[in-house]
Amino acid sequence: MSQFYLLYPPSKGNNPSKNVTVLSTLPTKKYTSQNIPKWSARAIRSFGLGELEARKLKYPNTGTDALLMGILIEGTSPAAKFLRANGITFFKVREETVNLLGKSEMYFFSPEHPPLTEQAQRALDWAVEEKLKSGDSGEITTTHILLGTWSEKESAGRKILETLGFNDDKAKEVAESMNEDVALSFK
Repeated sequence: MSQFYLLYPPSKGNNPSKNVTVLSTLPTKKYTSQNIPKWSARAIRSFGLGELEARKLKYPNTGTDALLMGILIEGTSPAAKFLRANGITFFKVREETVNLLGKSEMYFFSPEHPPLTEQAQRALDWAVEEKLKSGDSGEITTTHILLGTWSEKESAGRKILETLGFNDDKAKEVAESMNEDVALSFK
């Protein structure tokens, strides 16, 4: 993880500088941050929001369901707009997540950064692999994360998407709507 420091100018109250840690990459198992294209700001933000939603639901891990919720909470990406246009909203996904995974224990406190499930990790790795296969320069986007989630056939995120009417045809439509051509290599 890279760190960037933002220095705020001192105010009248003689305020000291504040350090702010900013993610510039997302966790991947197969690649080091030097080997992969840059993640888009929206992808990083949606990942962080998904992680936060996993904590709110008091889940011990960040799964593909949380990645999906993060995309929808961020809301401004083409992937989020496509999902909403097809009737897949944050509230529906959250409800389906609770129906599928259940409610967590009332007094369980999720870690600040809940670790990724194996399926969520593979979804992020899929996003990187597909971007590298395309040979295009540019960033890994929320659309890559959405399609990575879809590629995990047994994941909660995919099951939720299927329940809400997402299918292979819609996945191809999402891929075609991207600026670059994504070869869909679903498992």
